[in-house]
Amino acid sequence: MTREDEQLVLRARDVKFDWSALPMHWIPGEPQATHTINVLHLALPEGERWFVEVFKQAVPLIRDERLKADVLGFIGQEAVHAEAHDGAAAHLEAAGVRVRPYTAQMEWLFRKLLGDRGLTGAAAEEWLVERLGIVAAIEHYTAFLGQWVLDAPLEDAGADPVMLDLLRWHGAEEVEHRSVAFDLFMHLDGRYTRRVRSMAAVTPVLAWVFARGTRYLMRNDPTRPGRATLRGYRRAAKRGLLPTGRQLLREIRPYFRKTYHPTETGNTEQAVAYLASSPAARAAG
Repeated sequence: MTREDEQLVLRARDVKFDWSALPMHWIPGEPQATHTINVLHLALPEGERWFVEVFKQAVPLIRDERLKADVLGFIGQEAVHAEAHDGAAAHLEAAGVRVRPYTAQMEWLFRKLLGDRGLTGAAAEEWLVERLGIVAAIEHYTAFLGQWVLDAPLEDAGADPVMLDLLRWHGAEEVEHRSVAFDLFMHLDGRYTRRVRSMAAVTPVLAWVFARGTRYLMRNDPTRPGRATLRGYRRAAKRGLLPTGRQLLREIRPYFRKTYHPTETGNTEQAVAYLASSPAARAAG
């Protein structure tokens, strides 16, 4: 299915979440799985604000009105995602987890390493396209994670319903807009070598972000749950509470095909159905 076949109109939903009753380990008895997913609250806000700034710079270069509308919808959705995860991170801070040292590292990554470099002319456009390739690669993973969280049996494990709604609302929107970054990159550049290079760079960095973030949160959890371990990850993944390594590898390979398109990943109908039933999205109107 192509982006044109789906005929979706992307829009931001002004969701709100009440964290007042959220337990520290919102998957009962699973501190490591809880904190691996909690890394999203610390890493995503800076990343999503960076997406927004990069896409805003690209808007004047877009020559296709349908794509421009999709990009503007993507910008609106990502801005709301950042705010929602900021709220969850603030709750962790209030509950006794020092999140600032880790979020400061994310600020350095997105604002300094991947930020604007004072370039002009052709050099500025080349750096913009390079970053769009990186966004497209990251969005491949967020689409996979979005579909994963829609399917994962987290409610069977007793996951907090408010947190589960945040994750599934966000995941559904990631599936909903999964083609936009890729389509924009292809529209402005599309070089296969750049696409491959971007994915090769993004994959180990994302693995580092989640591994370091999980260890950090486990160390700073005031309930002292112990260390994060690979064995603990595998045990949680076996229960369906985290993606398995096999699932992740299976999703990486298609991106390297020259004919790949993001509509191959995720179920649009399932995502749209969840957005129609999400408590936070329904409340937003």
